[in-house]
Amino acid sequence: MIERAAYGGQEVAGAARIEGPIVVVEGISGVGYDEVAEVIDAQGRVRRGRVLEVGEGLAVVEVLAGTTGLSIQETHVRFLGQSMHLPVSAEMLGRVFDGLGNPIDGGPQPLAERRADINGQPINPTARIYPRDTIQTGISAIDGMNTLVLGQKLPLLSGSGLPHDQLAAQIVRQAALPILDEQRPQGAVCPAPTDPTEEGQFVVVFAALGVKHDVAEFFRESFAGSGALTRVAMFLNLADDPPIEQLVTPRVALTLAEHLAFERNMHVLVVLTDMTNYCEALRQISNVRGEVPSRKGYPGYLYSDLAALYERTGRIKGSSGSITQLPILTMPNDDITHPVPDLTGYITEGQTVLSRKLFQQGIYPPISVLPSLSRLMKDSIGEGHTRADHAHLSAQLYAAYAHVQDIRALASVIGEAELTTVDQYYLQFGEAFERQFVGQGSEENRTFEQTLNCGWRILSILPREELTRLRDKEIDQYYRRETHGTA
Repeated sequence: MIERAAYGGQEVAGAARIEGPIVVVEGISGVGYDEVAEVIDAQGRVRRGRVLEVGEGLAVVEVLAGTTGLSIQETHVRFLGQSMHLPVSAEMLGRVFDGLGNPIDGGPQPLAERRADINGQPINPTARIYPRDTIQTGISAIDGMNTLVLGQKLPLLSGSGLPHDQLAAQIVRQAALPILDEQRPQGAVCPAPTDPTEEGQFVVVFAALGVKHDVAEFFRESFAGSGALTRVAMFLNLADDPPIEQLVTPRVALTLAEHLAFERNMHVLVVLTDMTNYCEALRQISNVRGEVPSRKGYPGYLYSDLAALYERTGRIKGSSGSITQLPILTMPNDDITHPVPDLTGYITEGQTVLSRKLFQQGIYPPISVLPSLSRLMKDSIGEGHTRADHAHLSAQLYAAYAHVQDIRALASVIGEAELTTVDQYYLQFGEAFERQFVGQGSEENRTFEQTLNCGWRILSILPREELTRLRDKEIDQYYRRETHGTA
């Protein structure tokens, strides 16, 4: 939970104005931005808040629990003289908390190792280490074509009604550091960590923002039923919680992630869903404060606010841990130029896009490969990371699938019967690529080896002379493996 600081500020009786989740207090001095406040109602009940804005003798406080039942005359506001802090501990793994860090799984409050500012500490750019190690999600369209890298920010862009929740749950259940062939015992697959609190382990911090009760229950059952909950810390902000709490929840989750990564040397994957709800809450608070709106009513500081969250990611010198972010957002009307996905794309290192067309064809996960991108993938695959042929294989798959779109457009005009024999092969490749490579079961966890071998089998549909992105020795090696039945 967000801990109450020792009283060291001042208390004011009465409020100048109460509007929405905002309480305006006058007649104060020495109050700082983002300072913790306690708002006390007529019955003596305490609600936490934080200072949004300060002026001469005036402070604007956002109340995390809402202002229902508060009166202007009988409200007292106490300022505590410091920003919000969260007690953090590795014991929070395997637990479920609300959006403010209070346990909601029936267990006790974890024993805190230290108290951390939820706003985090800025990372010196010169202390950052370039991300080069991969994460295996078990999803071929991600691992093979848009590889997720330790320390990367790779958002998942979805739309209303698409299975992003199901995909997020699958990634949380399956994500692990890959075991290369030279490290893999005979018959071994990527194992789950034995003790998730040990240094060097791969763990997940999951934060749901403004989700419905049934969605929150789906995530809890999915993680608990698969056993993944032992290495997951869940923060659930529900749709009927005060919107202002949505602005705190991702900061609480990232504060725990920073402790696990940089104090306990763990590799932490942070999943934030749905960031569109977060931006809507930010727009609502901005309107209540009377700020001048920018694009589509969002505040002009939306970019810097999102950057303050996304940039709490990466690897730093002096720590063997890392933070990787997978923010998930739904694009209103599937519009990728909407301010939320647009600004997210500027800050992050690529995106994974879900396709409504593939979803309507019954393909899961409906990942649209062509507009998806992982900018850090190039230096993080190949020999010593995944497999030596990974880079050329993914380039060939991408080029061939892009050519399939041109042939499909041509076929819609002249008909498939008029296409050349090579074009017919490309149509077969496109269908196999979508059904066998992109499409997979919701419980299917593919290793990098299985993903790359699947890509080779699909490319074998095309004539050899069409495989211009592959080296001759790589093609020969594949056919030798096929001949000896080892592919």
